[in-house]
Amino acid sequence: MPETGTTTIINPVIPGFHPDPSICRAGEDYYLACSSFEYFPGVPIFHSRDLVHWTQIGNALDRPSQLRLPLDSPSSGGIYAPTLRHHDGRFWLIVTNVSGDGNLLFTATDPAGPWSEPIRLPGVHGIDPDLAWDDEGNCWCTVAGVRQVRLDPRTGETFGPDRKVWSGTPGAKAPEAPHLYRIGDYWYLLIAEGGTERCHSVSIARGRTPQGPFEPCPANPILTHRGTEHPIQNTGHADLVQGPDGSWWMVLLGVRPGGGTPGWHVLGRETFLVPVDWVDGWPVVGELSLKAPAPPWPLQPGAVTPVRDDSDLSELAPYWVSLRHRPPANCTTKERPGWLTLRARGASLDDTDVTFVGRRQQHPSCRVRALADVGEGAGGLAVRLDEQHHYGIEAASGEVRVRARIGPLSTVVASRPVPPGPVVLRIEVAAVEAVDDARTGPDTVSIGVEEPDGTFVELTSLDGRYLSTEVAGGFTGRVLAMFASSGSVHFDWFDYEPLDC
Repeated sequence: MPETGTTTIINPVIPGFHPDPSICRAGEDYYLACSSFEYFPGVPIFHSRDLVHWTQIGNALDRPSQLRLPLDSPSSGGIYAPTLRHHDGRFWLIVTNVSGDGNLLFTATDPAGPWSEPIRLPGVHGIDPDLAWDDEGNCWCTVAGVRQVRLDPRTGETFGPDRKVWSGTPGAKAPEAPHLYRIGDYWYLLIAEGGTERCHSVSIARGRTPQGPFEPCPANPILTHRGTEHPIQNTGHADLVQGPDGSWWMVLLGVRPGGGTPGWHVLGRETFLVPVDWVDGWPVVGELSLKAPAPPWPLQPGAVTPVRDDSDLSELAPYWVSLRHRPPANCTTKERPGWLTLRARGASLDDTDVTFVGRRQQHPSCRVRALADVGEGAGGLAVRLDEQHHYGIEAASGEVRVRARIGPLSTVVASRPVPPGPVVLRIEVAAVEAVDDARTGPDTVSIGVEEPDGTFVELTSLDGRYLSTEVAGGFTGRVLAMFASSGSVHFDWFDYEPLDC
């Protein structure tokens, strides 16, 4: 998270599972959207006044009519890379729902919402759609594969077939994440290449019209950390924005691998900030680092998210997410005042319809605690990557059980009796600071309960590598969550406490 000083920032500026950032500026305000995949609500929206401090102000897709995620949609399906733009007094958001609805476009006068019902785009084929308007008012939509079509964004109508406008760098796979900009005398086409793993990179081309032809930058890729030992890897999927002093900045995704070989990232792909200069009509990306000089204007820190959520509000805070949908009958703060009530659907975290409310892990080391009253039901606290990779502690029938699911293997690792009534469940994640053995994992996940005096009774400590993208695959990061697996479970509070900043 950013420091509160005025000379240095800490990258990532939006930590945790916040990939595929797209940014726009409206007056003195900046807004940013990220992918959300199988989680509901979808497409988190952030606001900043300084490009450094970001506050989540909502989720663009917060109604079932906007976001349809069938229960059989796989993890890392759902909503792929958005593009967020401000044009003609409105905000425009275009996304791909790979789990059934294809490309969709939404509008809003306030990016905090509400956002419109979806405008369907049957004539737009491909993921990572972009929007750009030329001087004549034409709207151009460019997608992965660097194909382009003219679009009426108010109706969804397309004009003519799409056409390939650039092939990217010869030999580089997966040209994707296109963004088209008019800057000075040229139209610039920014793309990601190499796949979103260790070979990820950013390249750019320019042309005199939005349709090209496009001339590639001689220095492509203009940003990559492939083949290096840099602590930030998988750098790509970038977007550009101009600061109030005329300077240019880039937001992009990257990961922070930990442990030994090959390195495991567990927080997902995060949002980073880096300065951009222009030399001979081409962008030159500055040094991307974990600690960097702040922009040359006053920083404006926003409100700090409190450690504890007391479930006192009628609606959940925007950082809470569920899996695929969130029926009000299964998740409410209104049934038992001051408590979050979860009513079970699926029988375990292995099920795609498990009742689940969680928040993204945003720090390499952290502590989560929750006071749970399971009554005659069952539920608890979990660290989830997907249905086949999760650790959790579940309370039921006077006992707590720690279960680990790693691929096809599932086992109860530890158990302990607990007295009747509410119980404090606790999970601590500790990053490995030094690696003496190349086989060392990135962190440990300690799971247990708290005694009334606050003493942590650790039931087990598990290797965190098995809840990483390098093991599980996919595009997401860890989510720390409360869940119900039987009956109704009540949670009085949930604490998320960073331990490394």
